[in-house]
Amino acid sequence: MTLTVTDLAIARGGIPVLEGLNFALAPGRALILRGPNGAGKTTLLRTLAGLQPPLAGRIEGAEDRIAYAGHSDGLKPTLSVTENLMFWAAVFGGRDIAPALDAFALGELAERHAGNLSAGQKRRLGLARLLVTGRPIWMLDEPTVSLDRDAVAMFADAVRAHLGQGGSALIATHIDLGLEAEVLDVGPYRARPAPLDDPDGDFL
Repeated sequence: MTLTVTDLAIARGGIPVLEGLNFALAPGRALILRGPNGAGKTTLLRTLAGLQPPLAGRIEGAEDRIAYAGHSDGLKPTLSVTENLMFWAAVFGGRDIAPALDAFALGELAERHAGNLSAGQKRRLGLARLLVTGRPIWMLDEPTVSLDRDAVAMFADAVRAHLGQGGSALIATHIDLGLEAEVLDVGPYRARPAPLDDPDGDFL
């Protein structure tokens, strides 16, 4: 099922940031979000993932189909790598964690507590969670932060495999992942400032 966004308007802290967004994300496809810092990419991903309501517009095809990976890795530091993946697998229906361990080269770290991992290892584990959700739409906010070159390649391979299985991905990133993907620049959709009813009122 295609994720379809129609005339979407979103806000951050009650202030409109993007408006008039229209796009479709079909199975097997990736879409890269671009735009300057503060343009609304994170707010858009959070809205599509159902973490906050839109101001206006329609989001179709998202219900219980999105796995979201934001700036936080979503890990329990006192649990091992294996236990963290098993926890998330149980939340989403008990999928096998072995492919996730393999995809992000976490096998040698399987029994290490997440709190004792490096920043890059934590990010790899956070991204590995996507593989145990079974959800077809991945929403990723700057997923390569803290990753070295080899880990970025692991991530790109995981996305390609996901797309090859009929999944889709919406990724906010400033780097070239080497993926076959369309690009959506959110800059042209920045919301216009609300008109003031009484522009002199603040000074009276």
